[in-house]
Amino acid sequence: MKNFRFPFLWLMLSGVMSFAAANDRPNIVWIVPDDMSANFSCYGETAIETPNVDALADRGVKFTDAHVTAPVCSTCRSAFITGMYQTSIGAQNHRSGRGEKKIHLPEYVKLVPQLFQEAGYHTSITGWPGRKGRLGKTDYNFEWDKSVYDGADWAERKDGQPFFAQIQTPGGKLRGKDAEGWEKIQKQAEETFGSRTPDGKVKLPPYYPSHPDIIRDWAAYLDSVRMTDHMVGEVVARLEKEGVLENTIVLFMTDHGISHARGKQFLYQEGTHVPLVIAGPGIEAGTVRDDVVEHIDIAALSLAAAGIEVPDWMQARDILSENYEPREAAFSARDRCDETVDHIRSVRTKDYLYIRNFLPERPYLQPSRYKDAKSILTALREWNDAGKLNETQKLLFRESRPVEELYDVKNDPWQVENLAGDPAYSAKLKKLRAKLDAWMIETNDHGRSGEDPAMYDSDMAEYFKKFQNKPELENDRKTLERNIALMKKWAAEGK
Repeated sequence: MKNFRFPFLWLMLSGVMSFAAANDRPNIVWIVPDDMSANFSCYGETAIETPNVDALADRGVKFTDAHVTAPVCSTCRSAFITGMYQTSIGAQNHRSGRGEKKIHLPEYVKLVPQLFQEAGYHTSITGWPGRKGRLGKTDYNFEWDKSVYDGADWAERKDGQPFFAQIQTPGGKLRGKDAEGWEKIQKQAEETFGSRTPDGKVKLPPYYPSHPDIIRDWAAYLDSVRMTDHMVGEVVARLEKEGVLENTIVLFMTDHGISHARGKQFLYQEGTHVPLVIAGPGIEAGTVRDDVVEHIDIAALSLAAAGIEVPDWMQARDILSENYEPREAAFSARDRCDETVDHIRSVRTKDYLYIRNFLPERPYLQPSRYKDAKSILTALREWNDAGKLNETQKLLFRESRPVEELYDVKNDPWQVENLAGDPAYSAKLKKLRAKLDAWMIETNDHGRSGEDPAMYDSDMAEYFKKFQNKPELENDRKTLERNIALMKKWAAEGK
């Protein structure tokens, strides 16, 4: 294997100071890649090998049924950094509060790094690859004080001070949106491992056709998984080199599933199911947990591991506690993503997935400047127009949706057979419907009444600023204008 390093990791592994823990409080390190499902060897992926995440699982606990409460970056991050459902704190709309109208947290809610700071921890957040001194990805949908982070590297802490560090990585975003991005990550894989993932290794979900672009995109995605795994190994190596690994809890989790047509932004398993692996002091090696957990739980378990009291207001649970009572279900929500307005909620139990579409008159593939820029969406539309899709692959192109969807996830792992209309499942449907209704009321779901139009207009005005004096982005600007007009038209029509 060639000795390949991104700039930030080279900085991390060279010339760093070695610290010994001055007390028994463990360090906490979160590694959070973007846009990546559980395509790791320890989760059953066979097309590639991921030795570093696998080794982390061997040293600790692997959760096989972890789900995000929001399948898109900013809403997901707003949730896990507070230990709260994004819907409970008004942060459910992706990239909201970026314009003149701002979102403010309830006064009692504190960010997780602030709670660590108050307990004497050094707090840092950095990116990979990154630049010295530059903070990593935050992307929160509310106003927050940047002083909750002491810096971009735990090396800046005081001698003996425990640290809470986040490493935010591009993950699946490394593959880009088209052939140029695919080639870039696959070339990096060749330089690092001596090979790229061949197209012949790709096994697509049944609702995606074997279009050459979709296959190559997935191969490039798998190489982004390999590169992410490589980064995990370098982080662990640094901790070991500094002599702090044995007193550090390392947590690996992605922010949501793969960015694809039916993945990111949707509440099917491809969008919500994520890997969650935790290793460190006090965690029994080789443990596998198959109970349903939510990604916000990392807030509570991290605080508890550091001996910090988990606040009563926090909805996250310490899933590593000896007296933890497993959840009956995980709840997820999708609301507006950029300019595209949607409103979906789901309940995921061990055996079933229930989804409610509050805007059933809208198509699955609504116009989205972000998603429509991807070559895989172009490929899907080309083959749909050419009549090359089978019935399962046509599911994405339905012009409307059922109000309710129910899937037997054990027997239908890809969620293609909707059982909501089957009388044999009426009791299960009724139970999950009631469970969702109760959750929305108990957690004060802010999305039930829809978004304030003034907030939407404020955020759209902020988006348009990036097009000012940039003629090369004129087509993007026109696309966004068309999409916004269509969203408002559908809203006026009751859709």
